[in-house]
Amino acid sequence: MQHGLSVPIKGVLNKLSIKDLDIKGKRVFIRVDFNVPLDENLNITDDRRIRSSLPTINYAIDEGSRIIIASHLGRPKGRIDKRYTLASVSRRLQRLIKKEVTFLPDCVGPEVEAAVGRMSDGDIILLENLRFHAGEEENDEEFSRALARLADYYVNDAFGTAHRRHASIVGITKFLPSAAGFLLQKEIDYLQGVVNHPIRPFVAILGGAKVSGKIDVIRNLEDKVDKVIVGGGMAYTFLKAMGYNVGDSLVEDDMLDLANEIREAVASRGIKFYLPVDCVIAQSIEPGAETKLVTTQEIPHGWKAVDIGPASVKLFSEALESAKTILWNGPMGVFEVDAFSRGTFAIAHAVADAYALTIVGGGDTDLAVSRAGVSESISFISAGGGAALELLEGRELPGLMALTDK
Repeated sequence: MQHGLSVPIKGVLNKLSIKDLDIKGKRVFIRVDFNVPLDENLNITDDRRIRSSLPTINYAIDEGSRIIIASHLGRPKGRIDKRYTLASVSRRLQRLIKKEVTFLPDCVGPEVEAAVGRMSDGDIILLENLRFHAGEEENDEEFSRALARLADYYVNDAFGTAHRRHASIVGITKFLPSAAGFLLQKEIDYLQGVVNHPIRPFVAILGGAKVSGKIDVIRNLEDKVDKVIVGGGMAYTFLKAMGYNVGDSLVEDDMLDLANEIREAVASRGIKFYLPVDCVIAQSIEPGAETKLVTTQEIPHGWKAVDIGPASVKLFSEALESAKTILWNGPMGVFEVDAFSRGTFAIAHAVADAYALTIVGGGDTDLAVSRAGVSESISFISAGGGAALELLEGRELPGLMALTDK
């Protein structure tokens, strides 16, 4: 059941869209993010990233384009490593679009150019892993040219790598008219649009391990939100800065003064700032470890906080009740371990049940809502971790800035 508020998002992207291009009968290079998880037999265990780019691919099919799809997978470090081949991705894509996909064993070179030259309208080619060439991550100009020779137009639908200055993200745009795909456009419109023009009250939930990883996010949001909820490991840096004994919980001691400055700056703006009041503690982050429930003022030496407790869940959930926009980045604890997942999953349900525009992105939060079984009740789940974080920090994404202006 969809609990979230369905609200139209006003487009904020001032770059060309794939719809602005006349791609009928033309060769279109679509950069996607098919960096999917694989098991030991190279079988895909989660194909959400493939599915997320289907609207762009299907649009190009409907337009009768000659479609060249490119992606990276894993970290092969600029050399051929068959553990990171896109062969299984090609098979899965073919099943999803119910249309033949030709998989090529490389992404540049005479054989690739010849195969592209033989394409007919509506044909689809998937190139082998871009990162099998060092020139991809080095944003090498010759490698960028070689990719550009394959196409008439370039479309970026890989939001998850839009923060990278790589050849297939930035370099190729110097040689081809370049536009955003539907996924990239949707990501930008939601994350940038909602942060800059939220429906109030606007609540930000920030979790994850470290304050240092979220400083710029907090600073970018502090004059835009009505409430800030902080959980996860980063909460204990704030609590220690307030004088609490947090035992052996994760703390960035060099961030204590800054944590106090942030909390005071937020409070001075009249923004409510929430921290956990109780927590689950353990002596090790291992399945089967002994756990205790204590207040955040009573964490003994030798024990560390691994999840928020029920009182914190209640406090945070009540803070969400009046929200009309909720942005969640980062889990409330070590949710990967079942015994430490209850707090994160409870917040996932509270977000899903809220009558609000709900946006989840970055810091494994998408995985958390999936495991909690509430993905279908979230208004928008971002496909890009690092890119989403940089956008929330107010930074410009190289892959976005490189596209052709309208």
